[in-house]
Amino acid sequence: MQRIVYLERESVIAEVRRPDFAHEWVEYQSTQAEQVVERLAGASIAIINKVSLPATAIAALPELKMVAVAATGTNIVDLEACKARGIVVTNIRGYAEHTVPEHVMALLLALSRNLIAWRETVQAGRWQQSEQFCLFDHPIRDLHGATLGLVGSGSLGNGVARLAEAFGMRVLRAEHKDAATVRPGYTAFAEVLAAADALSLHCPLNEQTRHLIGEAELRTMKPSALLINTARGGIVDEAALIRALKEGWIAGAGFDVITAEPPPMGHPMVAPQLLALPNFLLTPHVAWASRPAMQALADQLIDNIEAFVAGNPQNRVA
Repeated sequence: MQRIVYLERESVIAEVRRPDFAHEWVEYQSTQAEQVVERLAGASIAIINKVSLPATAIAALPELKMVAVAATGTNIVDLEACKARGIVVTNIRGYAEHTVPEHVMALLLALSRNLIAWRETVQAGRWQQSEQFCLFDHPIRDLHGATLGLVGSGSLGNGVARLAEAFGMRVLRAEHKDAATVRPGYTAFAEVLAAADALSLHCPLNEQTRHLIGEAELRTMKPSALLINTARGGIVDEAALIRALKEGWIAGAGFDVITAEPPPMGHPMVAPQLLALPNFLLTPHVAWASRPAMQALADQLIDNIEAFVAGNPQNRVA
């Protein structure tokens, strides 16, 4: 009988059906790093979302046969340690192909049309005191005719491209940063940075993409450009981003992710002075979290587990 231990049940608001095979099901609403080994003792299948599963934990769990990640990103798992042990690791794919692109466009629209600044203007009574029917306090830019650069062309990047093109944007797909050649349909990384009126990130976080966007890249972008990150916080050098916003290297940024989640007190990305800027929007890693998307995630999670037990693993990353 399979023993399935779900370490972070509260990370998904959805109905999670039980697998269609004999099993023991144990779930915890949340789990801290120091509790992982104790709670997974005797488990053959582990379900995790954001808590880390390092090599030391894997070595201490001899009965573990599968790690079902209830998310797309798998940087929380030591994949090499799993491969060495023959542990199957799966992730979730395609479930957020509508909700994340919609969030990207919401951030783009809010920043392009200065919605936060306009809201504050009305709250301050400026409209009520106006001598004409409208105000011109803040500039408004259209998405139509603007150039969107995409870094990452999976289901999320493709979803953003479809919506952007519906708005009349020109979409450029960035080639890998240090690629020797440029694939058909792609544009050299540096050219995308220089041409983009908005840059949206949709790549995984790994050693190749950590600080992919740093000071040099931010200074390459147009001073009027917007940076959108709904991927992973570490892809952008946060210290460089904060300087870019404060010193005007770029026009604004919309982020749904940062390097520490939840952020500890004093984290620079949630500093009151930064959050008060009208050209910076930060949401708490919720771009993926529409109710339909979370239900699709939960369904695929169990599909992955059932496929593994049936001997035909799907969505396998290790």
